Amino acid sequence: MLLSEAWSKYQSDKKIEGYSPLTLKMYGFQYNLLKRFFSDVAMNELSTESLKQYLIDDGGHLKPSSLGHRIRFIKSLFKWAHEEGHISKNPAAKLKEPK
Repeated sequence: MLLSEAWSKYQSDKKIEGYSPLTLKMYGFQYNLLKRFFSDVAMNELSTESLKQYLIDDGGHLKPSSLGHRIRFIKSLFKWAHEEGHISKNPAAKLKEPK
C-alpha cells in the first residue's frame, strides 16, 4: 500500500473514531513531511532504520517535544496499517520518543 493510500484510509478511520480536527490537521502536516522525505513509497518498503534516518535527517533540529509528536504520528500510522493488514510488519514499533 502506498503512503498516500494509507494516509487517506487512516484519516477516514480516525475521523470515525472522533479525533479532533486539530489533531487530524497536525497529523496531516506530519504526513506531508513524511511523504516529502520518502516520496509516495510503498509502506512495506520502509524499515525501522529508514524511519530512524528520516528522524535524524529531517528532525535533528527539532525540540524533543516536536520530535516526540512526529514519532507518535509515525507509530500511530504504522500501527494502524499493521493492525488493518496493509503491512506484514510494523517498522515503527521500536521507535522511542526522546526524554
